[in-house]
Amino acid sequence: MADRKPDDHKDIEAMTFEAALAALEEIVGELESGSAGLEESIRLYERGERLKARCQTLLKAAEARVEKITLNAAGEPAGSEPLEAE
Repeated sequence: MADRKPDDHKDIEAMTFEAALAALEEIVGELESGSAGLEESIRLYERGERLKARCQTLLKAAEARVEKITLNAAGEPAGSEPLEAE
């Protein structure tokens, strides 16, 4: 992490949910360890915020694609309908 520039966040936009979450967990670990100085901690926190936003965006997109399975009177799958987001 130490080799990243403070404005190096374009890579986040291309990350999968799993990659962004793993990077966020790594940052949390670094911050919790207390090994980073103040400036580095601030930079890590800012990157963590961008990673969190990426995860939220990807989760919302996935939620929009989820379909709810409808069941017929016999309780068997009869089709699907879009999930109604709340």
